[in-house]
Amino acid sequence: MNSQMEEAPVQESRLLSLIQAKSGPLTQELSLTEGNFGLGKVPTKAQPDFATKMVCGFCSTGCSLTVHMKEGRAVGLTPSSDYPVNLGMACPKGWEALRVLEAPDRASQPLLRRSKTSPLLPCDLDTAMTVMTSRFKAILQEHGDEAVAFLSTGQITSEEMAFLGALTKFGMGLVHGDGNTRQCMATSVAAYKQSFGFDAPPYTYADFELSDVLIFAGSNLAIAHPILWERVLRNPNSPRTIVIDPRKTETAMAATDHVALAPKSDLQLFYSIAQVLVRMGWIDREFIDNHTEGFDDFAAFLADYSPEQTAGFTGIKAETVIELAKTIHQGKRVSFWWTMGVNQGHEATRTAQAIINLALMTGNIGKPGTGANSITGQCNAMGSRLFSNTTNLLGGHDFLNPEHRAKVAAALGIEVERVKARNSLAYHEILDRIREGKIKGLWVIATNTAHSWIDQRALLETFSKLDFLVVQDMYHSTETARLADLVLPAAAWGEKEGTFINSERRIGLVKKVSLAPGQALSDFNLFKLVAEYWGCGHLFRAWKTPEAVFQILKETTRNLPCDITGIRDYQMLDLMNGIQWPYTQKDSQAGPPTIERRLFADRRFYHVDGRARILFEKPRRPGEVPDSEFPYWLLTGRGTAAQWHTQTRTGKSEVLNKLSPQSLYVEINPVNARELGIPPGARVRVLSRRGSVIARAQLSHAIAPGQIFLPMHYAETNRLTFSEFDPYSKQPSYKACAVRVEPLAAS
Repeated sequence: MNSQMEEAPVQESRLLSLIQAKSGPLTQELSLTEGNFGLGKVPTKAQPDFATKMVCGFCSTGCSLTVHMKEGRAVGLTPSSDYPVNLGMACPKGWEALRVLEAPDRASQPLLRRSKTSPLLPCDLDTAMTVMTSRFKAILQEHGDEAVAFLSTGQITSEEMAFLGALTKFGMGLVHGDGNTRQCMATSVAAYKQSFGFDAPPYTYADFELSDVLIFAGSNLAIAHPILWERVLRNPNSPRTIVIDPRKTETAMAATDHVALAPKSDLQLFYSIAQVLVRMGWIDREFIDNHTEGFDDFAAFLADYSPEQTAGFTGIKAETVIELAKTIHQGKRVSFWWTMGVNQGHEATRTAQAIINLALMTGNIGKPGTGANSITGQCNAMGSRLFSNTTNLLGGHDFLNPEHRAKVAAALGIEVERVKARNSLAYHEILDRIREGKIKGLWVIATNTAHSWIDQRALLETFSKLDFLVVQDMYHSTETARLADLVLPAAAWGEKEGTFINSERRIGLVKKVSLAPGQALSDFNLFKLVAEYWGCGHLFRAWKTPEAVFQILKETTRNLPCDITGIRDYQMLDLMNGIQWPYTQKDSQAGPPTIERRLFADRRFYHVDGRARILFEKPRRPGEVPDSEFPYWLLTGRGTAAQWHTQTRTGKSEVLNKLSPQSLYVEINPVNARELGIPPGARVRVLSRRGSVIARAQLSHAIAPGQIFLPMHYAETNRLTFSEFDPYSKQPSYKACAVRVEPLAAS
């Protein structure tokens, strides 16, 4: 660490000389000490010992960690006791957040493949930037403005997301770019936009402690968001906790009720619950009449979804469904929560809206302890939803709306003609275009597509068709980086500054408490470099620092539901322990923001008429179901609180590795194991129509007969998953497909 600090001035000087050669002095905005080492302090050995708080860079919970500094070095961390999110708690990943920065496979210099058959070899930044921009420009000139695209992430700061989106769309003239939040949160975005008129998760984390009934659908909260589960356990109301999930997850084991529905039957189950509520008169008619549209049509539609009619498909007895509806009716404060088990489905948007409908029908929204509440996945997925320039124009605007384009162009100080009236293709559509030979160049930022994307074999074949692949990452060893023609070395969380937005809409601060290794730069500075080498750096002269960009982003939100014009600066975010949006200039004149705030307390939604929409659709059969050749449902999900997504970071921690299995395992019900002759711990082959994997059998009654479970964290799992997408959110259906299991010879 000390050697890195000593080398930093040399590194900074080298970078600045590159930029000065392109555009003249830009010392202030390109200083490698631009980061927030305790809000503006520069890391040196002489730095007094102190501690500073910042938001964790793993999941969307948005915990605050207090980083302890000694002689200019981050030496440890503890969870912040006064932060309203985690209240002094941290999960295993949070405790290890600093350790993953020290991995030996950190990307510390650019790596370039001179030809398709040559290895990746080190090069300097000038060469990397020159090759990248010249190759992409040549592709665009030959094949048009749709021939280069980007795939980004929910892992970088909002300011960096905005810079990438503005650089590619307004500077480089690209059309297509999407983020890996398409894999986790696109369904919630689509559902909220259609139902509420804006992408607006309505809740605050205090609602976990205020409900007397909590219903979790497709959410293993205890594992995926352990600090939020701790908030549930703090609830003083002895709440009824109901988990709706095919598998008896850790959350289901701890809940008061587990509803083990058949895979892919969620939508029918929720319609069945709604049918009972309507039939029994257990609805809030005043709320429905005054604040919603579409209920009467929905009530008529539900006639075909009585519990007796759906039981054969859902596997849930009629009396269980009636009891569920009765519990919702009798609850004083009922909250509905969902995550990937709902979002990653072939009819996911309508499933999420079926949950939203239950909240609207019973008036359980806008009040403490209530809500139709989507829990986000990645640390800054919410920031991506507002500021990445992928699914919408900056600040929650619409690329197709001329007034929105003019507003954003004015906020950015650019010509409105640069903001094209064209929406991007979705993630899988970009991959389809690559497969068809229409997209030739791709820039992948802070995501590991070759591990995480559905049907991995097809993905690898697709990437082989690219003329030029650039991967920008903190590690040079990811499955995607190993496929790259150029690797750009990126700084990590803790090595740069900016903001994240968590699931409850709280904007929190990330600070620079460590120096990145070698020539690695913050994504912010890498984007600035690309802008200068591309020749559009003049568009971003005001983008001097991440905080300067935050001020620009504030203006893009003005008069929208996510308006944050009342947030003064980073220091205010720091002092206030984060601030939930919205927080307008008018709000700021009334005083500091309250710690916890929820949406729709006034019972007005974001459609022009102020009413929420009750939306529904006839359920569809999934594209793949078990049959005689592949007789088992494969379910996928999180395996342990010590792992995170593709293990790109958590796999670097010895502590976290000790807390989780290091090789792929498969959960099988003992009944099926006996039928197949599989003893505990035996090696088995799991096959789908797309490939096969080898795993160790773990016999468990947590998985029902006819189903098996593989954790999502292992690269092998996505050799099996099936490419099917929700038509509205275009999110992949990762959660279930058809497989068979074969025992292997003992070893």
